[in-house]
Amino acid sequence: MKAMFRSLGLFNYRVWFIGALISNIGGWMQATAQDWVVLTELTHNDATAMGVTMALQFGPPLVLVSITGWVADHFDRRKLLMCTQSALGLLAITVGILLLTHVMTLPMMWTFAGLFGVANAFDSPARQAFVSDVVSRENAANAVALNSASFNTARLIGPAVGGVMIVLVGTGWMFIVNAATFVAMLIALSIMRTDELQPRVKATDATRLADGFRYVARRNDLIVLFVIVFLIGAFGMNFAIFASTMALEFGLKADGYGALSSLLAIGSLAGALMAARRERARIRVVIYAAGGFGLASLVSSLMPVYWMYGAMVVFVGYATVSMLTTANGYVQTTTDSQLRGRVLALYMAVIMGSTPVGAPIVGWVATAFGPRLAIQVGGTAGIVSCIIGAVWLVTSGRMHRSTERRFALVIDETRPIRVVERIAPEEFSDEIAQTTPIKLPGGDLDAALHPHRGDGARP
Repeated sequence: MKAMFRSLGLFNYRVWFIGALISNIGGWMQATAQDWVVLTELTHNDATAMGVTMALQFGPPLVLVSITGWVADHFDRRKLLMCTQSALGLLAITVGILLLTHVMTLPMMWTFAGLFGVANAFDSPARQAFVSDVVSRENAANAVALNSASFNTARLIGPAVGGVMIVLVGTGWMFIVNAATFVAMLIALSIMRTDELQPRVKATDATRLADGFRYVARRNDLIVLFVIVFLIGAFGMNFAIFASTMALEFGLKADGYGALSSLLAIGSLAGALMAARRERARIRVVIYAAGGFGLASLVSSLMPVYWMYGAMVVFVGYATVSMLTTANGYVQTTTDSQLRGRVLALYMAVIMGSTPVGAPIVGWVATAFGPRLAIQVGGTAGIVSCIIGAVWLVTSGRMHRSTERRFALVIDETRPIRVVERIAPEEFSDEIAQTTPIKLPGGDLDAALHPHRGDGARP
């Protein structure tokens, strides 16, 4: 148990955790209100409009990925987060006032969704990379998992409270409450002991925006991980659409929708705590969880009554967060420290940027053919993702027959990753490709990717 919560022993991480928990509760109350406003107040149960809202909100991280990753690597992340959190708070106050004065329209909501997306595009990679500034490398995976636990504890509380409060006082107040909770995060960032933050590795020659893309392109393991996260993010993680339309299908109101979101959070919290117990993040857990997500989603789509659907949503949440937390920890702990912000920006762009691709499609399917078929589309994406990961395990040599038991398969994660190092075509007449073995985790990834740095030698 002590090992599970070891990062909380650090003052800076402790205040960060508390501030994030309070802010995330407000964020989930606002998210519940926003989805319900679009679905029931600004439209007549139009899931397609809801999908467009999600696309506008999550599109900017994909469009701005190069800029936001570069900013996260080159500016003080603590001060950057103060700016982004303040901007998000001001936007929440504005939307709340427009709703309370009954001025809000669907085009205006879409505009604000885009503005929220721009602020989050800068906030997310800085927030993810800031974990490595607060804790040491050996505690990074544990801190990431505890971050997820905080996020999903908020998901457990926020939607349930928000759903009830929407019925009692209306949606506008949820945005005002969320704006107030940003104060907790700003206080946490202000009282941190800056002398106890981890020293930042200054970028040397790795300053170009495209270096993050090139780095990921050389890592086959990261490519597979990003593909898995993209497919499930695009078609499977549209929980706002699934839960709200299923609540309507079962004849319930906003409180029923909020309860489904909280049930999802129960499983999500369990998944995050299990991830916190693991010593390190393993890519095979991501692959297993993708398959579990697909299976649980398909089964949930067949449930005939509300409580049975809610029970299956718990398993969906567990698989989802097991996958995302492990994937995040894997990226955090195996990435070149000079490029971590850019790689995390790419990772967040894959998760958040996949929504503009899938949410409108899933929303249209839910409107035209019903929410059950939309959920099945997401479940299928999970199964396909698992198959892609399994194929990579086999072709990379990590999955093979056991030498001790007949017909048994084993996965060897000690096998070095082959990283492709390409020579710039303008320097040579023919592009040359070579591979460098890297042991993950551990080892100097920076030295492996740049074996000639420092001595002036050329390949």
